[in-house]
Amino acid sequence: MDEFLGSLSQNALLSLPWMFEFWALAHQLPPRGAWKTWIIMGGRGAGKTRAGAEWVRAQVEGAGPLDAGRARRVALVGETVDQAREVMVMGESGILACSPPDRRPEWQASRNRLVWPNGAVAQVFSAHEPEALRGPQFDAAWADELGKWKKGAEAWDQLQFALRLGKNPQAVVTTTPRNVAVLKAILKNPSTVVTHAPTEANRAYLAESFLAEVQARYGGTRIGRQELEGLLVEDEEGALWTTPMLEAARNNSPPLCNRVVVAVDPPVTAMKSSDECGIVVVGADTRGEPRHWRAIVLEDASIKGASPEGWARAALAAMERHSADRLVAEVNQGGELVERLVRMINPLVPFRAVHATRSKMLRAEPVAALYEQGRVAHARGLGALEDQMCRMTAAGWQGAGSPDRLDALVWALTDLMLDPLHIGRPSVRSL
Repeated sequence: MDEFLGSLSQNALLSLPWMFEFWALAHQLPPRGAWKTWIIMGGRGAGKTRAGAEWVRAQVEGAGPLDAGRARRVALVGETVDQAREVMVMGESGILACSPPDRRPEWQASRNRLVWPNGAVAQVFSAHEPEALRGPQFDAAWADELGKWKKGAEAWDQLQFALRLGKNPQAVVTTTPRNVAVLKAILKNPSTVVTHAPTEANRAYLAESFLAEVQARYGGTRIGRQELEGLLVEDEEGALWTTPMLEAARNNSPPLCNRVVVAVDPPVTAMKSSDECGIVVVGADTRGEPRHWRAIVLEDASIKGASPEGWARAALAAMERHSADRLVAEVNQGGELVERLVRMINPLVPFRAVHATRSKMLRAEPVAALYEQGRVAHARGLGALEDQMCRMTAAGWQGAGSPDRLDALVWALTDLMLDPLHIGRPSVRSL
């Protein structure tokens, strides 16, 4: 590094801080190809705003301060004009902060626009006023936090009609993912490209105390998958479980459990391409009247591609970790072989075989009702299970493959909370 820096002229050294390609992370650089929309999707603090500002710079700036760039008319669309101005224009990672002195645009507050020395202009718009985009025309656009736009579909449609200048007008979207129709529609468009990064990717530029705090509060949660990992967390229409319902379950105080079960939903085959083996651990306080019983989902120990012996050992290991009272397994696929397999490893394991005689949705409905009543709490680290829960709807399962994690959860909670035949009541344990 010293050798490289020593080889640069004084002018090159002065230019280096403004050469974003030299400093950028991979997700902050435009993908190659003739795309129409580039979505930069990431967690909080992942560097999305900086990437958007630098892309605008790359479009409007030419080789020299007065030379024309690829774009001359740019739309800057934020949730509100104030947010667009304070974040996209004047923020620490905004356009003004990213621009070198000889190319820095002038902010004209009375007209809500930036004007570059070469004549390029960027106008600021509010997504709350989609009609304001009717009339102007652009060859580039930057849309920030589209997932928050209250009138997202209308504003995005008007922006598309306005992108009609130049040979290949393009738009960049910087957003933390939200389960909104407009974002999902853009992602499905063949002309859309996506780069993605979690908050952790930009840790060199973030306070360690911030990272520690948000990981402690949201790590391993569904909201953490959205806000920290930058993943699109979807709730299906008519879902039996929703994100707010699961967040409420996470905030419920855990019960003092007197029973713990491990439930298993075995895969049909042991192929690597087969469905997962759902293994879920649930504890409950089942003392007193049944209407006062409460439960907590302790662990999702599901595995994929394991042999029958492999998933059986994984289930028994989960029992040992949590001192579980019983193993509950669905035996529709394997019949008595499931119990035989488990007992070959541990002949004394308390085992209960269950048979699915109703659809997955009908089995899940009474379990979802327990969540609506606030009687189930969730530990952290259940993101994959919660994703399956939010894809089970009144019309049935809406995901790919089989919801094996969810099936195991349903069997566990049914055994603990809904089935009247409870065998044994071990002593109370604190979890």
